[in-house]
Amino acid sequence: MSGTTAAPTRARPRPFRQFIVKAHGRCNLACRYCYLYEGPDHTWRTRPAAAPAEVLDRTADRIARHARDHALPALSLVLHGGEPLLAGAGTLAAFTDTVRARVPVGCAVHATVQTNATLLTHDRVALLARHGIRIGISLDGGSAALNHRRVDHAGRPSWPAAARGARLLADHFPEAYAGVLTVVDPTTDPVEAYESLLTLRPPVLDLLLPHGNWSAPPPHGGEYGDWLCHVFDRWWSAGRRETRVRLFEECLALLLGLPAATESLGLAPFDAVVIETDGSIEQVDSLKSAYDGAAETGLDVFRHDFDQALAHPGVAARQAGLAGLAGRCRACPLVAVCGGGHYAHRYRAGHGFRNPSVYCADLQRFIRHVAARLAEEGGTP
Repeated sequence: MSGTTAAPTRARPRPFRQFIVKAHGRCNLACRYCYLYEGPDHTWRTRPAAAPAEVLDRTADRIARHARDHALPALSLVLHGGEPLLAGAGTLAAFTDTVRARVPVGCAVHATVQTNATLLTHDRVALLARHGIRIGISLDGGSAALNHRRVDHAGRPSWPAAARGARLLADHFPEAYAGVLTVVDPTTDPVEAYESLLTLRPPVLDLLLPHGNWSAPPPHGGEYGDWLCHVFDRWWSAGRRETRVRLFEECLALLLGLPAATESLGLAPFDAVVIETDGSIEQVDSLKSAYDGAAETGLDVFRHDFDQALAHPGVAARQAGLAGLAGRCRACPLVAVCGGGHYAHRYRAGHGFRNPSVYCADLQRFIRHVAARLAEEGGTP
């Protein structure tokens, strides 16, 4: 069974604004919890390690056409992997330049590379910065102990190299430092983990829940909401903004009735698409945590444009807003903030994705806590 929920009738689809390009499909690390290489999806095994030049060239054409056809004033270009720096910083810079040269005049291309930071050197960072590419890094915390599961293929710790890379950004290229992405681990002390990340001076911190679902539940059920609440209290009570925490800011905005755009909260239509190293057009990688082939669309950049991907049932389901949610979610008073939670976390084998999030209780705990803190300050959640 495909597991893709048929989409309700909807208005004209929202164009893609975030293009996640797999510059390299392998990684120099072997993190023990990686859903991409250790999870149920094995499609990466049959694809080229690095995206060939013809794939990148055709991808740039397709992105430019989509930007032109939909008069996009801006788009996000995310250079991803695997570990994208395995493709070479020069390749990433040249591809970004190509996309910028081909999009219509007036369309801003905001480029970011998402890396594990182990391959960052002064020369590579300087090259990326010169080409207007910001650098986001993925870590489990700001110490060796918190990153003990992030090892290379020989089992050696990645922290020394990753720490050097992160500090290089913070010390010498702060304008190119996009921030740090961290997956929540409720077995860690939340405040200690947060404060360790502050030592790396990230301008933005992304806290993500692990990619579990109803058929493969995350460990330590029910503890994720408490962990987030403790970190929120530490962040909220700091007296100054030590860093932005995207999840917290988006939750506050949604509680205040303001627009917010995050994959984890809210009802805003989803607008990201992935281009794999062989040119396949796919839905986002997080779906690969559900089952083998979950992200596939059957499309590729050589034969199809991105408007055809917008018509795919999986993409349509993610753009359906409230109508695409389970009945229990539609009836929930928190639905405008929660938005049903992350799409991948709703999966149940045999029932697809039209279910509440496996983190439903955690999200309710967190959102109600943030609402209470906001009310204490005179807000109107």
